[in-house]
Amino acid sequence: MQRLHFFQRHRPRSSALRMRGFSLIEVMVTVGILGVLAALAGPSFQPLIDKWRVQQAIENMKTTIYYARSEAIKRGGRIGIQKNANGNDCTQAGTKEEWGCGWFVFADTNDNGTWQKDEEILQTTPALTKINVIHNGGGANIKVNRYGKLGSLNAKGFFFNPDSTGVASSATRSLCMSAGGRIRIVEEIPCPKK
Repeated sequence: MQRLHFFQRHRPRSSALRMRGFSLIEVMVTVGILGVLAALAGPSFQPLIDKWRVQQAIENMKTTIYYARSEAIKRGGRIGIQKNANGNDCTQAGTKEEWGCGWFVFADTNDNGTWQKDEEILQTTPALTKINVIHNGGGANIKVNRYGKLGSLNAKGFFFNPDSTGVASSATRSLCMSAGGRIRIVEEIPCPKK
């Protein structure tokens, strides 16, 4: 009997056994504070995201140029690069200079510089997200000769900028190519003549 009395005296209180959780008000306040902090921090990341997108687009174009040049040397010329036209939810190729809907490398069997349905597509680059790609002073096609030289790209190049802010963005860059084929990335628009 004494034992029973011992357990009754030292039994923990029922309120001490309950685990305290979060109330709905506390959760709502926390979510609200996190939302405000995210809204304040979000715009400061936009320039970083823009620079990353521009850099990715430049790397895509460089890869295309290197590939087209190597194929032209291997095949004795007759290689072309052509922009994709507007369509399939892309509207960044309204003029012949706008290449924002992507581009492709093709075997230019008739050597006219324009892709025909019977010519093989060797490589494609899809539309770019929120990036403008402008072939400065150029057209919708680029011919690559047997020596790997790109006909209409020399001294003109491409420039890349975020769709939202345009050429005034600090992320804007130009891809320039010398007559010898050296590619360089500069912050100037258009490419400086050297």
